[in-house]
Order: sequence, then C-alpha cells, then structure tokens
Amino acid sequence: MICATPLAAVLLDLDGTLLDTAPDMARALNALRAEQKLEPLAFERIRSQVSNGASAVVRLGFPQAETVQFEALRARFLDLYRAHLVVDTRLFPGFDEVLGLFATHRVPWGIVTNKPRWLTEPLLRQMGLYDRAACVLSGDSLPVRKPDPLPLLTAARTLGIEPSRCLYLGDALRDMQAARAADMVALGAAFGYIGAPEEVADWPVTAWIGAPLELLGWVGLSRATPA
Repeated sequence: MICATPLAAVLLDLDGTLLDTAPDMARALNALRAEQKLEPLAFERIRSQVSNGASAVVRLGFPQAETVQFEALRARFLDLYRAHLVVDTRLFPGFDEVLGLFATHRVPWGIVTNKPRWLTEPLLRQMGLYDRAACVLSGDSLPVRKPDPLPLLTAARTLGIEPSRCLYLGDALRDMQAARAADMVALGAAFGYIGAPEEVADWPVTAWIGAPLELLGWVGLSRATPA
C-alpha cells in the first residue's frame, strides 16, 4: 500500500533502520565479555537487541548483573563502543541510492533516534551523513523520547512540513507507536533488528517495507525518475 498523494518528507530511525550498527555493537559487547572472562555471544543473538539500546544489549550479555555492577558494565560497554563507532557499520543496502535521489529531488529527510547525542552525532559525522540530514534528533535532545510523539512532531516542525505529510520508518514497536501518535505514516523496516519473539502482527504499522528502495514510491519517486 502506497499513499495516493506522495508524502513530502521522510524521517528515519537510526540503528536497524538507516544504519546497520549491530556488528560494531556486538564487537563491543563481546570485548566486554572477554574482559570478564566470558565466551562471546553469537552475533544473531546480539543483533536482535541492538534497536533496544545499550541497556538491553548489556543485559543480554550479563543477565545476572546486579544494579551497581550492571551500571559499571554499561558504562564500560559504551566506552568500548564509542572508541570504535564505525568499523563495520554501514548504510543498509539501497540507502545510498535512496538518499542520493532524495537530494536530487529535494525530498527532505531527517533522523529521530533514541540513541544519545554523544553517540549519534559522531557516528553520523564519521558516516558522512550528519550534514546531509535536514534534522537530527537524539534520545536526549528533548525531555522525552520515543514512543512519545514529541520528537517526531519536533522534527516535522523543523522541516516545516505537516506531520500528516511525513513518514517515519523504524524497526521497533515504539517507532510505530510514536509515528501513529504523531499522525504520520508508520512504516516498519522488515530488514531491521526485529527479534523472532516479537508480535509484529500487533504493531500499528501503516505498511512494511522489505528494503530501503521501497521508500521511493511513498514520496512519488522511482529509480527512473528524471532529475
């Protein structure tokens, strides 16, 4: 299903949607486990938790950790991850072409993530994406974060576009909840970090897409659209 009237702007989640950050987050977790004399976890186990943030990733690696120990492990994990933000992190296949077409046809796009700013901004700068995005809102840019709709509404206001003319693409339930509450088209990224136990049939999605190139139709573009 694609809107009869093309949408005017695209907003994106970061981890598991725009960027495949799981390899570098998995490396940091297994480096931390090695420091604690533990065997590495399988990548696929870690991948499904990446969109849920650092706490979920560390809890997966150290399920028995008490509060004080857990906070120390979480801080160390973030240090390890920050030191090697972009080793194997990449755009999901197809996004390079999609963002190029957005630029050519002046379709504004932005990022709304729960990742903290001190990680979001250096990551995007190292990827050469920060200055290409029309707006970037991190998890600590506002007093609330997704699933609250305020970050998405703030992004739409920054772009100067009505929320109903925006789409938000994400790979977590909170992304879809925030998009719907903001009156945006809520697209689920089926290629993202969705774990097998999740009841995605209950998510309030407008539609699912299987690859980034499918975004083009929602804003009235195709790979053959003339400049």
